[in-house]
Amino acid sequence: MRSWNLLEIDTPEGSRSPVVLHSGEARAVLIGLAPGQALREHEVKEQAFVTVVEGRVRVEAGGETTEAEVGTMFVFDPEERHSVATEQGARILMVLAPWPGEGHYRGGRREPDGG
Repeated sequence: MRSWNLLEIDTPEGSRSPVVLHSGEARAVLIGLAPGQALREHEVKEQAFVTVVEGRVRVEAGGETTEAEVGTMFVFDPEERHSVATEQGARILMVLAPWPGEGHYRGGRREPDGG
């Protein structure tokens, strides 16, 4: 078993320093968003599960906008365009499955030790 305290993992550069927690059949990535930061409109090749771990975010997808707080989870279909933004800062956990999705380029990211 591996476990992580998602509130204690360092993401010093906000969205520029995502942390890959696990990569296998699915990929779990912790993303810190500094105040005013956003993941601009994008899409991924996998189904994406996004959970708000800390703070508050604004999610836009399919012409809808939702304000979400801690404990809210979103599911995006493969290639569904979406964006995530925060005014005061937030931390989100993104799980991509299956990993990698068909047509996905496998770039490297840093991975912390589970404890």
